[in-house]
Amino acid sequence: MSGPVIEVSELHKTYALDGVDVHALRGIDLTVQAGEFVAIMGPSGSGKSTLMNILGCLDAPDRGRYILQGRDVTELDPDQLAELRNREIGFVFQNFNLLPRTSALENVETPLIYAGIGRAERRRRATEALQRMGLGDRLASQPSQLSGGQQQRVAIARALVTRPALVLADEPTGNLDTATSGDIMSTLGTLHRDAGVTVLLITHEHDIAAHAQRTLVVRDGRLIEETTT
Repeated sequence: MSGPVIEVSELHKTYALDGVDVHALRGIDLTVQAGEFVAIMGPSGSGKSTLMNILGCLDAPDRGRYILQGRDVTELDPDQLAELRNREIGFVFQNFNLLPRTSALENVETPLIYAGIGRAERRRRATEALQRMGLGDRLASQPSQLSGGQQQRVAIARALVTRPALVLADEPTGNLDTATSGDIMSTLGTLHRDAGVTVLLITHEHDIAAHAQRTLVVRDGRLIEETTT
């Protein structure tokens, strides 16, 4: 699909914290085109995590509009949101979020189970995704048998196996050393460039954001800056 993957207008979100209203988002407008690689930066408390949760359909705005792949997310019920999340969004987290006593292959298969994909096709697609990540020889390995970089590669394979419209990467290098972080970002860059994957990256590190085509800065719940590379 060409055109925008994400269209957001006038997004607002307020939380009550100890009886005080905290305005996490104050009218965010954002468009991400298919095939873009966009980084979102901001200090702690800026609103970037709230924005990420809303874009990932893990939270809902108080007001505003969010269109994902042509569907108005703000009009969907919880079951429809769960289905949309599983079909259209692949998540890559700082802590990998792998099932601990489950093989790499079975971890990558998990979202396909929820999608109702048959066993043989699940196994084929998960194997292919891991091979693409250079882990074809680690299919049976559990997370504890893998390095941090290998675990994140499993997580990326899991994010891609459903062939989502969007990959949301939330501080994907936060638990990795400098060399491994560079390797993971190169992998995401290659997937973006060669496979046309749309990537939205949350990070607080300028050298990580530099891998993106476009960097947005969130401060006090507003988008205040944009740079392109």
